[in-house]
Amino acid sequence: MGEMTVTTLEGRQGPTTTSPIAGEADDRNGRNFLRRLRTPRRPRLWFEILLIAVSYWTYSLIRNAVPEQKAEALRNADWIWDVEQSLGLAFERSVNHAVDSVTWLIVGMNYYYATLHFIVTLGVLVWLYRCHPGRYAATRLVLFATTAVALLGYYLYPLAPPRLVPGGDFIDTVVVHNTWGSMASGDLKNMSNQYAAMPSMHIGWSLWCGLTIFALASVPWVKVLGLLYPTLTLVVIVATANHFWLDAVGGMICLAFGFTVARLWYGRLPHRLPQLVDDPKPRRISLRRSREPAA
Repeated sequence: MGEMTVTTLEGRQGPTTTSPIAGEADDRNGRNFLRRLRTPRRPRLWFEILLIAVSYWTYSLIRNAVPEQKAEALRNADWIWDVEQSLGLAFERSVNHAVDSVTWLIVGMNYYYATLHFIVTLGVLVWLYRCHPGRYAATRLVLFATTAVALLGYYLYPLAPPRLVPGGDFIDTVVVHNTWGSMASGDLKNMSNQYAAMPSMHIGWSLWCGLTIFALASVPWVKVLGLLYPTLTLVVIVATANHFWLDAVGGMICLAFGFTVARLWYGRLPHRLPQLVDDPKPRRISLRRSREPAA
């Protein structure tokens, strides 16, 4: 039992401690609060729209605020290229030149690079919100954690994309074909950090989309499309000379970190959580006095 306050004959008080019952109640309340945070619940539309908008704005702000360390970024690009050559896997330039020779194909890839990165990711979030509300928050946490750790990579490892490597003989396909929409080249290049190529969030986000679709879709051909999406994205980022393939590996590592965070927080991977959740209904407490006569 806990100690009680004792007043002695001299008027002095003994030590006072919190009752064990009160301490256990505090611990229980803390555990209950943590359990409530971890319990899947139906997302609120207004909150999700606000959260995604603010989060992407913050991500863009931080990414573009990272100093453009051109000299170091070019040195790192040379190192990446040397590593790929030593592995016998320096195929980016060949793919870049081969695809650029087919105008309609490379133009389509330029627009793919500029737009689907956002459209498909938002589409998957909407699908999760409508059809898998119980898994929405956990899967969204994977995406957010992946993106957050990517910012650390941009700061610690500035990297020039192949198209900006002097003497690399890479073709900047957006400049050559004057296509619209990419913030990586052309008129919009000053709005984006040109030396934040590692890791590739085109791969991180597209693989998040692909794995989510594969794990949760019920139609087989939709599952196949889910796996094809990040595969095609890898071809696109290489063909347009916006990334080395090792940048894609960096994006995969970031995604693995995101899944680890969600697994630790929810105790299970997102696809193993319940698909649907019940809306909590507040209990109505009757304040009417009993009309029964007192005994």
